[in-house]
Amino acid sequence: MQQQSIRNIAIIAHVDHGKTTLVDALLWQSGTFRDNQDVAERVMDSMDLEREKGITIMAKNTAVRVGDHKINIVDTPGHADFGGEVERTLRMVDGVMLLVDAAEGPLPQTRFVLSKALDLRLPAIVVINKIDRQDARAEDVLNEVYDLFIDLDADERQIEFPVIYAVAKDGQCTTDLSQPLSDLKPIYDAILDTIPAPAGDPDASLQVLITDVKPDAYLGPMAIGRVVNGTLSEKQRVVLCGRDGAKKPSQVTALFVNEGLDRVAVTEASAGEVVHIGGMVGIGLGESIADADDPQPLPALHVDEPTLSMEFRINDSPFAGREGKFVTSRNIKDRLEREGESNLALRIEETETPDRHLVFGRGELQLAILIEQMRREGFEFAVGMPQVITKEINGKTHEPFERATIDVAEEFMGVVIEKLGTRKGQLAQMVNHGSGRVRMEFEIPARGLIGYRTEFLTDTKGTGLLTHIFDGYRPWAGQITHRASGALVADRNGKVTGYSVVNLQERGQLFVSPGDDVYGGMIIGENARDEDLEANITKEKKLTNHRAASADLFVKMDPPRVLSLEEAIEFIRDDELIEATPKSLRLRKRHTDPHERKRAMMARKTEAVA
Repeated sequence: MQQQSIRNIAIIAHVDHGKTTLVDALLWQSGTFRDNQDVAERVMDSMDLEREKGITIMAKNTAVRVGDHKINIVDTPGHADFGGEVERTLRMVDGVMLLVDAAEGPLPQTRFVLSKALDLRLPAIVVINKIDRQDARAEDVLNEVYDLFIDLDADERQIEFPVIYAVAKDGQCTTDLSQPLSDLKPIYDAILDTIPAPAGDPDASLQVLITDVKPDAYLGPMAIGRVVNGTLSEKQRVVLCGRDGAKKPSQVTALFVNEGLDRVAVTEASAGEVVHIGGMVGIGLGESIADADDPQPLPALHVDEPTLSMEFRINDSPFAGREGKFVTSRNIKDRLEREGESNLALRIEETETPDRHLVFGRGELQLAILIEQMRREGFEFAVGMPQVITKEINGKTHEPFERATIDVAEEFMGVVIEKLGTRKGQLAQMVNHGSGRVRMEFEIPARGLIGYRTEFLTDTKGTGLLTHIFDGYRPWAGQITHRASGALVADRNGKVTGYSVVNLQERGQLFVSPGDDVYGGMIIGENARDEDLEANITKEKKLTNHRAASADLFVKMDPPRVLSLEEAIEFIRDDELIEATPKSLRLRKRHTDPHERKRAMMARKTEAVA
């Protein structure tokens, strides 16, 4: 009876299609909050970075009560870089709710998350969201969703999905576009009718699949997972089953389940329930917990491999140690290893030198989020340019390719096609819905998209939409120019002066302003030409006794360009680094000494010729 009253469902979609907003409405209409309770929008996005960027980064669990039924809901990220979060959470649920924007339709991440759900034979509920948009085309989008299901080889049971049309921000929906909108009862009914109850046996030997591990100051590591079989009790003796086959005895010190946004302590939880288990020291993501007397471990979770790598190293610039609290290679190594244990989509590798580590991930945004989290925790370090991970297949070098979907106004089609053509992109499909905007799909090497997003927004005057997702490994596409412009490099230590800025700004766009501290080898701007230029930006105006009263009154000083972390990652070249501290982001040359830079450049040219 307890199993029949439980439903486990994940909400999946492309980024910004309204998953977290829909969860808000489901929580409100289930009676989770008081009518007068002050609750923030997108309440599931609890991380600072999530609220700042407006995206979901970490999958999170909640639960609502509908009559005698309990619905465990997992809110998943929609950005392709966090696909590993989606992959692991799909193992916790018995069905999915696929959200699709009524105007944009299925996008690359929609295909990715749906393919993973269909591979696991999970039934789906389709919600066409944002039907109140002026450019909504709900019926056409539904046909595109059917085409997507057929293209992904959905079976007959999966393709007979219920369809609901919704406006998540208003908490309204309908099953028929010709009927007026009502509350979210149709969604609750569809979940109870479509998503099966958990199939585990409460009387079998205990098996718990762990899909997340979070630190807790009082209860030790909190393992979050689903009881697949058996019944888990507080204070029960269990065995932690690792990926390598090792079995470690342990004991459940605390047991919780989700009720709304809260964790509620329980004495036991049977098969099908999503639980939080305290005291699981040494448990890893994707591993399992089994009965102490009859251990039967579950297969470990695996996710798709990373496609990008980035070098993390100690900060050895002249400003090292000024702002950071954790600056040593040991501090950085321990932090990266902790991240690798809690994120299956990241992989950490050591290099031949102890002060450098390679971090492998899904994309630039995923790595940028890690860098920003470490900065806010007080770490000071440097990172290099993202590099694609290549493979040798049949004796030939293969590289990761992306399927990029671009939505732009018709007037910007030409410049986008031209720019992606120089980056080895090939136009695979083009659709014009007659609304003045065109959707194009390109097949392009992953390294061809590095550094393109800022250029794309400039070319489309901020109106273009660019999304992409990993599309497999293909033969090496050839040389791609990453950045056409060179860098302006400071040639000495000191403070930036207004006199130097005025004289240097015609050479390019500066990243610093008067009064900033700089050091030799630090990048102070982008050169208008393709070569690097060393400059003295600390030079002061010579004072003489011949001075016109109004000589300096009408000098125009351009404002500096302040790069965000994502823009800095896209900007740097192979021979450059980003110096990340809790207070500052600086760009610098890998070798701050000019003679070492010239030797390294000659070595690269010699290697390229060879």
